[in-house]
Amino acid sequence: MNKIILWCAALSVLVLAAGGVYGEKVPAQPTVTFIELGSVNCMPCKLMQAVTSEIEQEYAESVKVVFYDVWTKEGAPYGKKYKVNAIPTQVFLDKNGNEFFRHQGFFPKEEIVKVLQTQGVTKDAKSGKSSVRDAGNANNTMTGTVCK
Repeated sequence: MNKIILWCAALSVLVLAAGGVYGEKVPAQPTVTFIELGSVNCMPCKLMQAVTSEIEQEYAESVKVVFYDVWTKEGAPYGKKYKVNAIPTQVFLDKNGNEFFRHQGFFPKEEIVKVLQTQGVTKDAKSGKSSVRDAGNANNTMTGTVCK
């Protein structure tokens, strides 16, 4: 009896260590990192907050959204790192951390979705969850309304 209990306990530990029950998906690394560089004190940046929030919720499985307030001491180094000369600036990195798209100014959600699709990121219409399809690489830059 003790051997059976010990065996069941060991099996439970292995299942939990392996990431859960058979067939359960283990979270993958994001396909795209969407970096929003702006400030909480900039009007176009404030408008972007709702957009980035929607992207973060709707594409949580394949897109990592990061915000840096470049007008603060903590965020200023990221403004320099990404060579920001106007805000808001959106920088998109592929799964290898390479920049594949950049935009300055307010960027509508519909346009961001198009950028994500260049990396094969789509939202499944039935489940509402994001998914990834194989896509070619795009390297582009666009500009919209900005704060300087």
